[in-house]
Amino acid sequence: MPGKGGGAGIGAWTLDEEARELKQHLGRLLVSTRGRSMLGISANINRWLETVDACDGLLTLFLQHTSASLVVQENTDPDVQADILDALDELAPADYGWRHSLEGPDDMPAHVKAALTGVSLQVPVVDRRLDLGTWQEIYVVEHRASGHRRSLTLHYHGT
Repeated sequence: MPGKGGGAGIGAWTLDEEARELKQHLGRLLVSTRGRSMLGISANINRWLETVDACDGLLTLFLQHTSASLVVQENTDPDVQADILDALDELAPADYGWRHSLEGPDDMPAHVKAALTGVSLQVPVVDRRLDLGTWQEIYVVEHRASGHRRSLTLHYHGT
């Protein structure tokens, strides 16, 4: 590993040894979902990073909704997505007897699922791309039965 190492098998180093000037950019990503599903958005985000000339930094993603969420998960076997959606259905079933039901029987379970999985992520950007692992993808998880238009705020801070 380049740079200075830590102790006891831990290594840390500086990725930006040139100490380039920091910049920030705000953006919006609109996603149309198909109903209960996981929609990969990493390629869209990488394209946005290109447009703002991002190099190395941190990207914060914030989903402006309470019945959908953001997760980083495996990008290869679609069974992983199906199993995650099924597990979330088990954790927050539509027939639980929820008090809140004004927006339909799938709304309150969707709120619980979003609370469990979250609506924001922070992902490093290294060498102009999301620094995801080989098998990782960023997904918008739609917890409602019907499709919706979802809005994400993107905030890049880096070189």
